[in-house]
Amino acid sequence: MPIIVNLDVMMARRHKGAGELAEEIGITPANLSILKNNKAKAVRFSTLEALCKALDCQPGDILEFVEEDAR
Repeated sequence: MPIIVNLDVMMARRHKGAGELAEEIGITPANLSILKNNKAKAVRFSTLEALCKALDCQPGDILEFVEEDAR
């Protein structure tokens, strides 16, 4: 998949644990894990907004486009 989720990187930079972040943005730890491990097929803008607020970052800090042949 050409969209890479760098959520784990941003969580480490902000010293936020998965349980803490999931509670802060209002999703289950299981759903946060799906996002974090690049298993998600989609992400709601409201979830992306909540992640950006909680991690004090921009959407581009979390989501990255990588060409298929470049990987």
